[in-house]
Amino acid sequence: MFNSDLDREGSTNVRRRVFLTSATAAIGGLVFWQWKEPHVLEAAAAAATGPKEVTIVLFSDAGQRLNKVSIARVIKTAAEWRKQLPSGVFDITRNADTEIALSGKYWNQHDKGIYRCICCDNALFDSATKFDSGTGWPSFWEPIAAENVREIRDTTYGMVRTAVSCTECDAHLGHVFDDGPEPTHLRYCMNSASLRLVTTLRAERQRRIPDNCVSQMLAGQQTGSHDSERWVARNNVSVLRHVCEI
Repeated sequence: MFNSDLDREGSTNVRRRVFLTSATAAIGGLVFWQWKEPHVLEAAAAAATGPKEVTIVLFSDAGQRLNKVSIARVIKTAAEWRKQLPSGVFDITRNADTEIALSGKYWNQHDKGIYRCICCDNALFDSATKFDSGTGWPSFWEPIAAENVREIRDTTYGMVRTAVSCTECDAHLGHVFDDGPEPTHLRYCMNSASLRLVTTLRAERQRRIPDNCVSQMLAGQQTGSHDSERWVARNNVSVLRHVCEI
């Protein structure tokens, strides 16, 4: 009987230690996650409740600067973004994750063109400002237009950094540092997963506009839709837009 009591007491102590260990681990994990969780997400969430329109500069796929416009901010639910984006891209652009160095498809990319946001197609960077930073991430010394990106204070991991996001849809792009080359001395260290390269060759091919695309453009312009204006700019048909307005 005495041994039985000892066994029960020992079993109780073991269960108590397991419970305390599990609880401690859970609390520690929560604290670590709160410390680890990108603070840039808090700023992005706050921005989503701000103005419904943002100001950006439109660029054709050929890199031609068009108009500065006020355009509807792209706001979607997490479920909608998950449906649109691959899981890894979702984690990076919507949850401020970071891809592993040397793993992205653009860090060693040398083709000429412009880099657009993978989420909304906002023009972000020109290949003319891309340089080899030796970091394993695609790096640029300036954005294609200051209006098209937004900088956010990021205190993740106990460090103070400047995160960069897309003005149009708040997608996380990467961070900017002050150790870049001339003339800006800035290094926009981006995630390849956040970008989509439109090469100059592809842009030249898109200059030939089939009749059905013209009809699509005209129909959209009559309704004044934001999507139509994006389509016009990104297919380099600003001249046809002018014709439509006439």
